Amino acid sequence: IEAEKLTKEFQIYQSRKGLTGAFRDLFNRNYRTIRAVNEVNISIPQGEMVGYIGENGAGKSTTIKMLTGILQPTSGELKVNGFDPHNQREEFVKTIGVVFGQRSQLWWDIAVQESFTLLQKVYRVDNQKLLDRMIEVLNIGELLDQPVRKLSLGQRMRCELVASLIHQPSLLFLDEPTIGLDVLVKENIRQFLREMNKEFGTTILLTTHDLTDIEALCSRVIMLDKGNIIYDGGLTELKYEWGE
Repeated sequence: IEAEKLTKEFQIYQSRKGLTGAFRDLFNRNYRTIRAVNEVNISIPQGEMVGYIGENGAGKSTTIKMLTGILQPTSGELKVNGFDPHNQREEFVKTIGVVFGQRSQLWWDIAVQESFTLLQKVYRVDNQKLLDRMIEVLNIGELLDQPVRKLSLGQRMRCELVASLIHQPSLLFLDEPTIGLDVLVKENIRQFLREMNKEFGTTILLTTHDLTDIEALCSRVIMLDKGNIIYDGGLTELKYEWGE
């Protein structure tokens, strides 16, 4: 990931007060500009696992949406895996995996195994050996014949991880991947991610409010506040500088 002065602004509708103001808004609306991400510089080499943290509203999700091509930056330079994520989206998405804690990439009403088969066809891959290994490591073999809608949150998140890595992407975005999960499931997921990083050199950008995830996986942390990067460095130094 190479981002230089990456910026995203939104136009927010601002209503006027009172009945007269509401009437005027019908013909002439007022807008104000909100800068969600302010000229951030990010450089992440292949194979690194980085924690991306900050309070709600700090701009984390907006950044991730730009890095994954969902949103187009207002200004700045951005290259991810050598692509412009928004303008070269079709080629770019074949090189990344994404797991959003509150959203599913699996088909809700069909069996998990059928979702995996469909994803293999979408990405035009047939790496059954890797798929079988992920199924074994994450212990989801008994879930393959169940519809996704019948899975618990922990079961679904393990299946989501397999789905995101089924085409062996070089870069994985994780947004709250362990939210609402019990301790054992969290540790299984962390161990799995460590193995994928070690064996395949998968780059991981992790956004979470659970600092235990950061401690278990990441040696580097980027902290965002009100759209600005206020820390980019080692986890140990962060604890020393901000821990007290």
